[in-house]
Amino acid sequence: MKIGVISDTHLSEPSKELYGLMEGVFADVSTILHAGDLTNIEILEAFTGKEIIAVCGNMDRNNVTARLLIKEIVKVDGYRIGLIHGWGSSTGIEDKIMEKFNGVHAIVYGHTHKPANHIKNGVLMFNPGAFAGTFLFGRKPSVGILSIDNGIRGDIVYI
Repeated sequence: MKIGVISDTHLSEPSKELYGLMEGVFADVSTILHAGDLTNIEILEAFTGKEIIAVCGNMDRNNVTARLLIKEIVKVDGYRIGLIHGWGSSTGIEDKIMEKFNGVHAIVYGHTHKPANHIKNGVLMFNPGAFAGTFLFGRKPSVGILSIDNGIRGDIVYI
């Protein structure tokens, strides 16, 4: 099973590039996880036809924060995936986020605009990077794919 992962879209409405993900990198995913900073709830319209699970971030408008939770636990094929945006300084963010979840196999987060894909204390820490927004230090727009079969693993996809 493949799950599309996106964060930090920072758009006021779906863009041509966002819709393009559905014909490209997200074409064969069953579910899409959005780790916050949609900015506007209309962004989710770009993912029509897929199961979408999203959380709100620190830059989201009221129409997002009124509908989405701050964190979710997504259950897929016996795996538990924590989904959260993140907050504050990127220094120590993974430690702060890990305190919000118990018994998960992976944590998907955003906020830093910096991709992450590694194991920490037995948990896959996965940040797809940012789809749009501020890119420092030569970072490029990116999304992610989680693959679940005999385990859970992530891949960062630069777009």
